[in-house]
Amino acid sequence: MATSSLLNPAISFPSRKPKLQPNPKFRNPVLRIPKASSTSDSSSSPPTNGSPPLSTLKNRRSADENIKDEARRHRAASGEDRSNFSAKYVPFNAGADSPEWYSLDEIIYRSRSGGLLDVQHDMEALKKFDGAYWRNLFDSRVGKTTWPYGSGVWSKKEWVLPEIDPDDIVSAFEGNSNLFWAERFGKQFLGMNDLWVKHCGISHTGSFKDLGMTVLVSQVNRLRKLKRPVVGVGCASTGDTSAALSAYCASAGIPSIVFLPANKISMAQLVQPIANGAFVLSIDTDFDGCMKLIREVTAELPIYLANSLNSLRLEGQKTAAIEILQQFDWGVPEWVIVPGGNLGNIYAFYKGFKMCQELGLVDRIPRLVCAQAANANPLYLHYKSGWKDFKAVKASSTFASAIQIGDPVSIDRAVYALQNSNGIVEEATEEELMDAMAQADSTGMFICPHTGVALTALVKLRNKGIIRPTDRTVVVSTAHGLKFTQSKIDYHSKDIPDMACQFANPPVQVKADYGSVMDVLKDYLLNKAPKSQV
Repeated sequence: MATSSLLNPAISFPSRKPKLQPNPKFRNPVLRIPKASSTSDSSSSPPTNGSPPLSTLKNRRSADENIKDEARRHRAASGEDRSNFSAKYVPFNAGADSPEWYSLDEIIYRSRSGGLLDVQHDMEALKKFDGAYWRNLFDSRVGKTTWPYGSGVWSKKEWVLPEIDPDDIVSAFEGNSNLFWAERFGKQFLGMNDLWVKHCGISHTGSFKDLGMTVLVSQVNRLRKLKRPVVGVGCASTGDTSAALSAYCASAGIPSIVFLPANKISMAQLVQPIANGAFVLSIDTDFDGCMKLIREVTAELPIYLANSLNSLRLEGQKTAAIEILQQFDWGVPEWVIVPGGNLGNIYAFYKGFKMCQELGLVDRIPRLVCAQAANANPLYLHYKSGWKDFKAVKASSTFASAIQIGDPVSIDRAVYALQNSNGIVEEATEEELMDAMAQADSTGMFICPHTGVALTALVKLRNKGIIRPTDRTVVVSTAHGLKFTQSKIDYHSKDIPDMACQFANPPVQVKADYGSVMDVLKDYLLNKAPKSQV
C-alpha cells in the first residue's frame, strides 16, 4: 500500500521551489512579510500568534520533534504564549456592550430569551493593528506547514478562536481551497468573463463543513481538557456535517454520535461517518425531525451539540469569505452566491466580509445571494413576501439533499446578512439544478447538485440583467461532486422520472468490430468539427 510522503520520514522535500508563472485560473494570494504596523500606537506588540521565523523552521532541535513541538518551542522562546485578543458569546445581533455574555468555555447554545448566540470579538483590540498589517500577516501564512497556520481557518486564528492553545487545535489543514476561473462556463452559457467558483468541496472530507468543524472540535478538545462534562459530540445531518464531525472527532479521539434521516442521503455521504467510527443512528424522519431529537438529547446527556445552532462553526466558515478576498489580492467581487439550507453559511460569509471591512482590509462588501432548492425554499418564500412573517415548510425530496431543510435554525442570521448586504434570494427547480450541474460538468467541473442550485440562481439573475456581464461573481461550491455520483448517473442515463435530462451524455453501445467503431467515430467527429472544416 502506498504511503503518503507527508507521513513517511524517509521522504524529504527540496528546500527551494521553482518559480512558477501565474495561471489566471488558479488565483493565489501574493505572499508578503507581515509588518508590525498599528493604527493606534507604533510601539504596540503584534499579535502573539505570528508565524515563527524561517531559521526556527529550518533548525529543529531533535529528530523526533513534530510540528506541534516546534511551534510550542517557538512560543516559549519568544514569549508568545498568551493572546492579545479575546472573544465571547453574546445574543445574536447584540451590541458590543451587551450585558448578557458568556465565556466560550461555557456549554451553551441559546441566549436567556431562547434566541441564537453569536461569537463576538474584541474589535477594539483588533483595530489596534491596521488593515495592511492583517493582510500581510494572513498572506504570510499561506502555503506553510507551521502549526496551526497551514490551515486556511487557523491562519486567521486571531479572528476565529484567539484564546485557544494551539496544542488543543484539531486540524487537517483545511481551507485554502481553489478559486477556479470558470472561463468556458461563464463565456458559453452566461456571456461573462469574470466568473469564479470557490471549490470548498476540495477539502478534507469533501465539503465546506470542515471549516466550521475544525473550530468546534478544537473547542470541545479544550473543554474536555478543562474537565467539562463532555463525553461525546453529536449532530443531526443531511450528510456533510456528519462526515466532517466524525473525521475531526476521530482525529482527536473524541466519540461522535450522528443522527441521519433514513434513506435520504447518498451512500458516499453515509459511509464517511461509518468509516470514521461514529455511532450512527439512522432515524425514520427527515432532517428537521433529526434536529429536533438531537436538541432534546443534548439537553439531557453530556453530548456537545455540533449543528450550526452552535455559533462556533460559523467562525470557521467565515474564513472562506476572507480567503476569497485574499485570493483576489484583497479585491472585492460584486457578487457572491451561496446555496442555503440551514442558513448558517450565508451569515458566515457576511460576517467574514464585514469583519474585513470593519478592520480596514477592504472598503466594501459584496452583494450576497442565497440560492435554495424550490423543494425546500422557506427563505425564498420569506424574501418574496417582503420579509413578512416567516413560515417553515415541509421540505420535499431534492437532489440537493444537503439543503433539504424546511425549518432552518439560522433563519434570523440569514435575513440579517441579506438585508445588510443588499442581498437577493433565488430558487431552482429540480430540473433547473440538474441541468445546471450537467452544463457545468461539461465545461470541466464536477460539481454537486447544491452548486447546481447556485448556478441556476446566477443564470436567472443574469437573464434579468441584475448581474451584469462584467460583474466579478463568485459561486460557492459547497461539496465535492464525487459525493453525488448516483444523481449524475441517473441524469446521464435519463433515468429520472418527469425530467428531460436535455444535457445527458450517455455512453454509446457499439459492436466489437472495426467498421462499427469507425462509423460511430466518423459521425461523432463530423458533428464536432468546426463548420469551416466540414
